[in-house]
Amino acid sequence: MNKNILVLILAVILIFGYLFFLKKPSTTSQQVNIQKQTEPKKESSSNTNILETIDYKASFAIFTNGVFRVFTAAMYHNLSSDAFIQADNPNIVHVKKNGITWDDFFKTLPFKLTKDCLTTGTGETFCTGRDGSLKFYLNGVGNDNLLDTIITSGDRVLITFGKENETQIQKQFEQVPQ
Repeated sequence: MNKNILVLILAVILIFGYLFFLKKPSTTSQQVNIQKQTEPKKESSSNTNILETIDYKASFAIFTNGVFRVFTAAMYHNLSSDAFIQADNPNIVHVKKNGITWDDFFKTLPFKLTKDCLTTGTGETFCTGRDGSLKFYLNGVGNDNLLDTIITSGDRVLITFGKENETQIQKQFEQVPQ
């Protein structure tokens, strides 16, 4: 009988040992699961430039029928935190955000500009037609899609309306600040 009790006790110990040690999840796998759940997601490299500080300049000039348009009035200055001009040099665009197009910038100013028309802050309208054409130049090269172009550091833009020849346009471009 002592043998039967001893075998029974040994069997109970083995069953409890099996249940306790083999069925219990390991602490290593619990730690891994916790780390996976609490570890912050890493940003992809394409998103890291969102936080990047942007601060560069570009310049522009607008002529209508040979007249240089001046933006010294306060109504044109510091109208956006993304891209703006200042009183001390109103032909310099200060860009503070990635991906700003020339159209984005011009839309912050109190006038309207499209591929075919310029309506000034005083309400004068200059549209491509028999009186002249509205032309766009980026860094000295004609660019019909200028408004959709992202502003980059050092860009020089000329927007001109009229019937100017290439020599006159070149003289206008020379007045765009560097």
